[in-house]
Amino acid sequence: MRAPARSVELTQVTEWKDGSFSSLQDSLAAEEPLEIRIGNVPLTVTMRTPGHDLELAAGFLLTEGIIESADQISGLRLAPAKNTTRNNVVEAQLKDTDFDPRDLQRNFFAASSCGICGKASIDAIRRRGLRQPDRDFRIDPEILCRLPEALRSEQAVFSLTGGLHAAALFDAAGNLMSIREDIGRHNAVDKIAGWALLERRLPLDRHILLVSGRGGFEIAQKALAAGIPILASLSAPSSLAVKLARELGLTLIGFLRGRRFVVYAGEFRCLPGGGAL
Repeated sequence: MRAPARSVELTQVTEWKDGSFSSLQDSLAAEEPLEIRIGNVPLTVTMRTPGHDLELAAGFLLTEGIIESADQISGLRLAPAKNTTRNNVVEAQLKDTDFDPRDLQRNFFAASSCGICGKASIDAIRRRGLRQPDRDFRIDPEILCRLPEALRSEQAVFSLTGGLHAAALFDAAGNLMSIREDIGRHNAVDKIAGWALLERRLPLDRHILLVSGRGGFEIAQKALAAGIPILASLSAPSSLAVKLARELGLTLIGFLRGRRFVVYAGEFRCLPGGGAL
């Protein structure tokens, strides 16, 4: 997989090695703001790695509950930000939705303030009416163990910079369907969700999502919004992600490394016969 345009920047650095200094050129993961608008109304700004920006915006609209299908997007285009020629704005035109941008802006303010408890966060997800992922989907543990290497081998920008998160989508046989990288792990997941939305592949009810970092609450709710039954991470999940996964029937796996992983919720999808231990 090739690194998207503008996703990598070059810089001069000074390296100390074995007692001596040298000057050399290094690669950095790019980080730029992306503003998402609905029509002319600014919705949010996220710091992201440029590349697959339309997918990022479409995935955000889906995973935040603003839309439910690609049919509700009547237009999606990149535009330059003010006082720059760089396309750091995505404008979305929506139809068949009664969404009010002011509602989401208020929710963002509340979510970023202190005092919002985990119960309130899960209640908000429950009110969205997200459905439990396919309970009949099963995965062979041997297939799961092969996924991290498949992820790592396709991380084009990470291989140059060492500084990006990745999200990868696999089918039931462990075949890589899509991989996206970003400086924000939630953005990488939104890019996967946006790819599936624009390709009209939703729901992803026969797929596995693997993320390179930890499996947090935000990642879990985005996986559920895309209909994904199994979310795996190379690191640990958060306590709130575990609570959400257990309530909504998501299989949540952490520490997927080598021939070991830990199942925090939905273990029936991994066990022989789908039974209990």
